[in-house]
Amino acid sequence: MSQTPISQLFSQERPLLSVEFFPPKSDDALEKLIESADDLAFYQPDFVSVTYGAGGSTRDRSAKACELLRDEHEFNIMPHLTCVGASRDELAVTVNGLYESGYRNIMALRGDPPKDSPSFVVAENGFAYASDLVAFIKELHPDISIGVAGYPEKHPEAADLSTDLRNLKTKVDAGASFITTQLFFDNSDLYRFLEEADKLDISVPVIPGLMPVLSLKQVKRITSMCGASLPAELEKHLNLAGDNDELVRQIGIRWATEQLQDLIEQGLPGVHLYALNRSDVATELMSAFRSSVE
Repeated sequence: MSQTPISQLFSQERPLLSVEFFPPKSDDALEKLIESADDLAFYQPDFVSVTYGAGGSTRDRSAKACELLRDEHEFNIMPHLTCVGASRDELAVTVNGLYESGYRNIMALRGDPPKDSPSFVVAENGFAYASDLVAFIKELHPDISIGVAGYPEKHPEAADLSTDLRNLKTKVDAGASFITTQLFFDNSDLYRFLEEADKLDISVPVIPGLMPVLSLKQVKRITSMCGASLPAELEKHLNLAGDNDELVRQIGIRWATEQLQDLIEQGLPGVHLYALNRSDVATELMSAFRSSVE
């Protein structure tokens, strides 16, 4: 049975709610992830995305997670697909397989290199850019809804935001249906990003991605990788919390909730949650989302 293209959901003129899963490193952990998805199902997310590790290191387990989340919870699934380590022929097999299995959504990314590689390397007969992958998917199956990544504070490899937005425009022109942003902690960064994107006639929906801080050390590592920054006020509160994990969690949830409420008030087309496979965190934010849109 075919799933619903996300591009069709925007016509409902209501904010969409989505959450991202990443496949655990063991089969036992995968089963626990599926069990925790019961809690999320109550809030009826419009779609869930499923990543895989750098270099495709968890690709098989990602496919299994997609299958289980779809079959056991009837979630609308958006598998991630990257250019890393795959030729055109291999990517065609993957895309056709997803299509034959009923998936109608793909998050198209260039992808991060494997941990043992210092930089991205184009696979033999592969693609160098996400825009190439978008065009390739669209040529194979025009009815697939394709999501691409946007960076409110610019991609870490881009010279500046203007350059990064021109690259984003290329992905949209290649056939992207919508944009999901990388995490950010200051909504003003997103609003500036949207203003600049509008100047380039980037008109597809932009779904902001939010990640609650659960550990200062962890969030500093993540932000260093994706080019996001921590507001001074948030960092101050986290430093004062010190090693009190529960207090840090409360601060992170409260900050993300305030971001979420403001985004809904400003009329953004939805919210995408990077909940780090924490069902307790995801459900708190999902509850806040539902309260904001009622």
